[in-house]
Amino acid sequence: MSLPKPAQLRQTLQRGTFVSAPGVFDLISAKIADGMGFSALYMTGYGTVASHLGLPDAGLATYSDMVGRVERIAAMTRTPLIADGDTGYGGLLNVRHTVRGYEAAGAAAIQLEDQEFPKKCGHTPGRRVIAAEAMVRKIGVAAESRRSDDFLIIARTDARTSLGLDEALRRAALYQKAGADILFIESPESEVEMARIGASFDVPLLANMVEGGRTPILSKARLIELGYRLAIFPALGFLAAGEALRAAYEALRRDGSSAGLGQPLYPFTDFSRLMGFEEVWAFERDHAETQG
Repeated sequence: MSLPKPAQLRQTLQRGTFVSAPGVFDLISAKIADGMGFSALYMTGYGTVASHLGLPDAGLATYSDMVGRVERIAAMTRTPLIADGDTGYGGLLNVRHTVRGYEAAGAAAIQLEDQEFPKKCGHTPGRRVIAAEAMVRKIGVAAESRRSDDFLIIARTDARTSLGLDEALRRAALYQKAGADILFIESPESEVEMARIGASFDVPLLANMVEGGRTPILSKARLIELGYRLAIFPALGFLAAGEALRAAYEALRRDGSSAGLGQPLYPFTDFSRLMGFEEVWAFERDHAETQG
C-alpha cells in the first residue's frame, strides 16, 4: 500500500532527493505532468488565477476560488501537490481555515507568504511585507492547525526586494523557529545571494525558477551545490502553452485552416486517453443497450 501523498513528499525530502516541481495551472497541465515521474507538482497561484479567472495574480482570487482548484487537481493526480496559499487569505483565523482546507483538499504542502494584502506575484514590482512578528504568528497557527505533521508548511518571505537580503534572512530564521518545514526566500537576484541563502539554513530550501523573472535560472546541479533541495518552475507550463497557442492560432488566422500547420500537436488519440476516454469506451462496451 502506497504512502499518503504528504508522507511521500516528506520522505523524499528527508532522503535528500532533489525535487524539481513543474508548475501546473489547470487539469490539462496537471494530468500531463502527473504521468511523467515528478516527485511533486506545484499549483502556481499566478497560473491558476490566470487560467481559472483570467485575472492577474494580485490578490483578486479568494480562498474559495483556490481551494476548489487544489481539491480538483489533487483528486485527479497521483503526485504530491504543493499548493500556493498566498497570505492565508486574511488574519490568523483565516490562516487556520486555509491550512485545514488545503490539507483536507488533498495538498501535500501549503505555501504561505509574508506580503501585505492584496499580494502580488513575487517577480513583479510594488510588493510590501507585513511585520515579521505578524508572519511568525501566522506560521505558528499554520503549524498547529494541520491534522498531520506530514502536511508541510512552506514559509515564503518577499522581503528581499523591498528591505534587502539581510532582512529576508532574518525573517526566514524566525519563520523556521515558528514551525516552517521549508523556507522560501523569494527573488534573490544573483548566484552570490543564493549561495548566501543556502549557507544560512539547515532545513530544505526552495528556489523559485521563473523564466524572465528576477532570479537566475540555474541547473539542477548548481542548485544542489548552492544548498537548495526543492525548485519550483511555476511559469514554465503556462508560458510554453501560451506561446504554443499563440503560434497555432496565428497560423489559423493567417491561413484560415490548420491544414498546413507545421507546429507539433499532442496526438488527438493520446489526448483522449489522457482525459480518460478509454474508460468511457470500456464502460459503453460493457453496458451497451440492446437495440430492439
